[in-house]
Amino acid sequence: MDLGLKGKVAVVVGGSSNIGRACSLRLVEEGANVVIAYSSNDEKAKASLQDMISAGGEGCAYSYKCDVTQEDEVDSLFKFAIEKFNTVDILIYSAMLWPTNKVIDMPLDEWNRTLEINLTGVFLTNRWLCKYWIDNNKPGKIMNFSSQAAFKGSTTFHAHYAAAKAGVVAFTVSLAKEVAKYGILVNSAAPGMTVSPGSMSEERMEYYKTRIPIGRCGTPAEMADIITFLVSPRNSYMLGACVDVSGGMLCR
Repeated sequence: MDLGLKGKVAVVVGGSSNIGRACSLRLVEEGANVVIAYSSNDEKAKASLQDMISAGGEGCAYSYKCDVTQEDEVDSLFKFAIEKFNTVDILIYSAMLWPTNKVIDMPLDEWNRTLEINLTGVFLTNRWLCKYWIDNNKPGKIMNFSSQAAFKGSTTFHAHYAAAKAGVVAFTVSLAKEVAKYGILVNSAAPGMTVSPGSMSEERMEYYKTRIPIGRCGTPAEMADIITFLVSPRNSYMLGACVDVSGGMLCR
């Protein structure tokens, strides 16, 4: 199926690793241009960018290092993308922070940083791009990443992560209702356990498998196939949804 993404421009926050990287590659394969935003790992970003250029050709992708919890850096990110490709059509926010701690032991700065990465960054990037689209009379697509934990809570000491991801769901629904009349479709996705090769110990993976009805963890490529469709012109009517891609952990 031709998804109609040829020539579209996407910014993928967290695009240098895991699901974000897979989404970036899938977009490039469909003919889109991509800017991946990353926070710290230069080598990983460089390797991911090279894979995209190999798939889509020179000039199809760029990387941009920034802290998306800071307004000025979000502004610089989107201005960079517009400078390179003249516009932005799509935003995928896949950046995440997933520290482990019991609530009774959780430092305030860990709580704050977890919410900043997983929720405040969503707000800042979504706000900037929606204003740009409305001011320029352009449609657009946004996909924010939530989690199955937003609905089920955490059983492995990630309460701050679960709280932030629940906020992503409510924020996405609220924003979707505000901007639908402008042709802007905003959705979220709730992955379950999604692993890249070598990213999780076998022991821990076996534990999570017992909680997944399909019997295995998901792959970034499987997530990317679904997300790419939802940000493509083929999706013209779904908005405010939180799409369950958890292998049955959520069944919602």
